Amino acid sequence: MKVPTSSTPPSSPAVPARSRTIPAQARAATAPLTAVDAARWPDVAAQPRAGGIRTAVAERLVRHALSRLPLRVRLVGRDSVGLGGPLMEIRRPDAFFRRIGAGGLVGFGESYMAGEWDSPDLVGVLSVLAGNAADLVPAPLQKLRGLWALRQPASQANTPEGSRDNISHHYDLSNDLFALFLDETLTYSSAVFRGFPAQYDLLPAAQHRKIDLLLDLAHVGPGTELLEIGTGWGELALRAAARGARVTTLTLSREQRELARGRIREAGYEDRVDVRLCDYRDVTGEYDAIVSVEMIEAVGEEFWPVYFRTLERCLAPGGRVALQAITMPDARMLASRRTYTWIQKYIFPGGLLPSTEAVERVTTAHTALRTRQRSTFGMHYAETLRLWRERFEERAPQVGALGFDATFRRMWTFYLAYSEAGFRSGYLDVQQLLLTREDTA
Repeated sequence: MKVPTSSTPPSSPAVPARSRTIPAQARAATAPLTAVDAARWPDVAAQPRAGGIRTAVAERLVRHALSRLPLRVRLVGRDSVGLGGPLMEIRRPDAFFRRIGAGGLVGFGESYMAGEWDSPDLVGVLSVLAGNAADLVPAPLQKLRGLWALRQPASQANTPEGSRDNISHHYDLSNDLFALFLDETLTYSSAVFRGFPAQYDLLPAAQHRKIDLLLDLAHVGPGTELLEIGTGWGELALRAAARGARVTTLTLSREQRELARGRIREAGYEDRVDVRLCDYRDVTGEYDAIVSVEMIEAVGEEFWPVYFRTLERCLAPGGRVALQAITMPDARMLASRRTYTWIQKYIFPGGLLPSTEAVERVTTAHTALRTRQRSTFGMHYAETLRLWRERFEERAPQVGALGFDATFRRMWTFYLAYSEAGFRSGYLDVQQLLLTREDTA
């Protein structure tokens, strides 16, 4: 399958520019170890402003946390801490603690992008950190999170206009980029495998297995009027059309829409699939089944009620909703939902993972939709991400040839490893949910 070329490199992260004045004697000690394009990556190329006291406090807290974890943390030129385990090498301790003092976990990720720390087992290190996330910050400081944690910028709110910008930031990078590490189905969500360890050549079948589970859950078959919220590159719509369904599928990504339409046309299903560049809030009509795969994560907490009311409004009597969603523990979601994260800054602007309890609260308070069935398969996502990460790293030269620089490649390696670690540690999960209207259950 030929994928249309779009070699436009990613733009600089949408963050306010800030003047930074760092003493000359400090610049050499804090400069990134990798060459960083300051125009494209301003907050990676330059050290943030952070007072000596804040940096010292950050170092003390981080050292204390790391000393109690099953890690080997080597601070180059200083000492080592940790109880033993995967190696984390902090090559520039001063720069590392300065970034964390200024930006917390955003600074932690930017420090990796700058090459100030590294690991031969990145997933192993991040899995330990994710598995202990609730205890890394002392309880008294967690209660004061609002005073020290970075806040989400208003520009990333998932209004209709904001959602288009947020989705474009990630999904309109380049179809060619995603084709380099995804399998031939171009499916960018968790697969369901028959066994572990997963193998890349079995990924297409595992993705079809996941899609079929969702379509079965929604009772999609010949003549079904199906609404899909979040087209991706069209594989679910193609699979539903092959069952005889008529599909209306929505996306905000022009790149995805172009490729999905081409794939649908090539498969001969133009008469059964309508790919619309449309916000979910604007969809009209009534459908026998609604399917949405890992879309709620991009909705934003303030719009969850609108999202579920839209599902209810579009669902025909007796209809079924099948969702696939990444979830996190409720307590962690409530504690961190206002915090600005590295993932939000660089990967998914405006994103927030719901908890199972949050879905129940929103649907109960705002709709007649109720969860009837739930299945979880977090380790399958860990394996899916491992396969993507390994493929991405193997094809780093091709990624560079598309116009994505070394900092971008390091950022994406961190993103894929960070996500994999979340599922391996149990901090994250993924589940398929069946919802029906209460009065038709």
